[in-house]
Amino acid sequence: MKKLRVTVEGKAYEVLVDILDEGTAPTAPVSRASAPTRAASTVEAPVSSPAASAPRAPSGTTGASGDITSPLTGKLISVDVTVGQSVEKDTKLATVEAMKMNTYIFASKAGRVTAVLAHAGDGVDEGTVILRIE
Repeated sequence: MKKLRVTVEGKAYEVLVDILDEGTAPTAPVSRASAPTRAASTVEAPVSSPAASAPRAPSGTTGASGDITSPLTGKLISVDVTVGQSVEKDTKLATVEAMKMNTYIFASKAGRVTAVLAHAGDGVDEGTVILRIE
């Protein structure tokens, strides 16, 4: 068994590693590692910025004004409607990808699309207004 220091994204960790090709059998689970040399509270997650033109609304799929919002933070993969298009309740409007999983956004009411405020490829936060239906 060897004690190694591994640096991941600028953070150093000390780990114990079994060297298998030395003829020794593992003596401990692979997941065994010591605490990082820096306090975990100093780790900051990267912040994704929402589309510059996309206004924010409270979390949920529709606001009182007919705003259709992203239900989660991710990447907008597609907007499946255009301005002026009439939609029925439960029409697929857009797709957001987060963690390699697609989330489909459906119309909660019938109406006409009056604005598309975010476009495919944009990063969106939870509550970002994607489009409006009146």
